[in-house]
Amino acid sequence: MSAPVPEMADRADACAERLRAADEVLLASHIDADGLTSAAVAASALERAGIPFGTLFSKQLDEAEIAGIAATDYDTVLFTDFGSGQLGVIAEREAAGDFTPVIADHHQPADATTEHHLNPLLFGLDGSSELSGAGASYVLARALEPADGDNRDLAALAVVGAVGDMQATDGELVGANRKIVTEGEAAGTVETGTDLALYGKQTRPLPKLLEYATDVRIPGISNDQNGALRFLDGLGLELRSGGDWRCWVDLSHEEKRTLTNALLQHAIDKGVRPGEIDALFGTTYTLPAEPAGTELRDASEFSTLLNATARYERADVGLAVCLGDRDGALDRARTLLSNHRRNLSEGLQWVREEGVTREEHVQWFDAGDRIRETIVGIVAGMAVGTDGVDRGRPIVAFAEKGEDEVKVSARGTPGLTRKGLDLSAVMTEASRAVGGDGGGHDVAAGATIPEGTREEFVERVDDVVGEQLS
Repeated sequence: MSAPVPEMADRADACAERLRAADEVLLASHIDADGLTSAAVAASALERAGIPFGTLFSKQLDEAEIAGIAATDYDTVLFTDFGSGQLGVIAEREAAGDFTPVIADHHQPADATTEHHLNPLLFGLDGSSELSGAGASYVLARALEPADGDNRDLAALAVVGAVGDMQATDGELVGANRKIVTEGEAAGTVETGTDLALYGKQTRPLPKLLEYATDVRIPGISNDQNGALRFLDGLGLELRSGGDWRCWVDLSHEEKRTLTNALLQHAIDKGVRPGEIDALFGTTYTLPAEPAGTELRDASEFSTLLNATARYERADVGLAVCLGDRDGALDRARTLLSNHRRNLSEGLQWVREEGVTREEHVQWFDAGDRIRETIVGIVAGMAVGTDGVDRGRPIVAFAEKGEDEVKVSARGTPGLTRKGLDLSAVMTEASRAVGGDGGGHDVAAGATIPEGTREEFVERVDDVVGEQLS
């Protein structure tokens, strides 16, 4: 068996041996798309290896959550897509004999050590762009293979996790993620190609595909329903079927080429800069085993479907879809996705109406209880580049989490990270300064802070971002 990420092979083997020696494993995982795919990859590998396990999902692994895990009867706990940042508390529990941890994560590790810790950052790899949590789980899954087994089919879920974790830098997965893509291609579960880098090519009607294409703002089309309709009606193509608009996946090669050329010319005529136009294209990651025209066929749409489950307390539904349930679980996930999209639309509209507050280096809004704390970060990311929200500075969003806590989500852009922005460091430093805690990635991070500390927190965030971008 060849290791997908040679740098991590020995540690992965050691982690796999620990899991094989366990009487029963508790699989504990985060709830976003990367967390759900991490859990699904690990669950599949454990089942194939004949290792009994139970599952637990959490949106935040804190000291209380770890204490609850310690109170269970499991002798071994496998943490996926979190655990590294809480290593200090976990190591204390390990030293007390509560459980033996195995961690497959990609977030910044705390200043502590444990023997079975599989994290790309420990091996000189970037956990924000080169390997996701699902990727770390995949490395472990390959080490868990029996002599006559092959877990390379699980690469498809690892790709969905990486795409959902926004690791497709400039439209393409790189580093160790790219090695996993190659293994998925060899296993026949992943296909790649170059195409328009617009979300929704499988399921969105063409007018919505263009109207919501806001990563690259195209005047007269982006966020302009009537403009998108006029553009499509002017192409002279049969883009409707039975009165309904077709989707991108329904178009022939010639129709796609005609639409693409017209879109490029429109962007040029409207003054969109060449560098921005290049961002309209990227690498697509398709799962050929899934039906065309469904959310499951495209890695980006699959990840959004998963996000719509656990963020509404139904991680079990997302996991079941990942594990192949194409009946009840998929139907339930689609219902949750419809609700998720409505909430995102309403949240984005609220931000447009209320606007943001600008500091010297950042911009922010406080949604209170108007936007769920589990989706406020997604809304913040969607708001960047819309009217009144500057792409040239990070955005910070607040939402109520409980009586005494406030959820914070921060989003940047790849252009800002190239200039030195690291929101993980920003959220960690600023939150701890006010008695909270946080972390994440350079382009997207979050924190929890005590009620009543927003003003001091924003000041600290603005100072740290200013230092990074100076």
